[in-house]
Amino acid sequence: MNRQVELLKAGFDDLQMIWKMQVEAFSELYEKYHDTETSPATEEIDKIIWRFNQPETTYYFIMADGEKVGVIRVIDCKDDKTRKRISPIFIMPGHRGMGYAQQAIREAERLHGKKHWQLDTILQERGNCYLYEKLGYHQTGKTEVINDKITIVFYEKD
Repeated sequence: MNRQVELLKAGFDDLQMIWKMQVEAFSELYEKYHDTETSPATEEIDKIIWRFNQPETTYYFIMADGEKVGVIRVIDCKDDKTRKRISPIFIMPGHRGMGYAQQAIREAERLHGKKHWQLDTILQERGNCYLYEKLGYHQTGKTEVINDKITIVFYEKD
């Protein structure tokens, strides 16, 4: 049933694949919410390259039995007191509902330290909220309305 997940650090040569995976993974949410301004499905590859080049960013492929089932980006400013951040994490269609996101987040926390994390998600996507809350994240009370269909909710974990 649940295959063990590992995180494989991505390199510059992987960015085209990450971008294509991201567009595919978020296209369903884009079709649902029509969020042209902030949807990862509408981002250009230049934005992924820009993020990759930030010293605090690490992109990982989420691997299950040698297969790339998703991606997680961790922002970790190791030399200061800011929170570590997950942005984005996604699992490819056909691999969802198998516990991969949960395992990937736990592995990211193991690699980067279990405390002082933040992330955000779409409030209307109850499954995402449930996942993060199950992993010990709590809503900060901050929200951001994107349009009449979508509100971003912010989470922290200490």
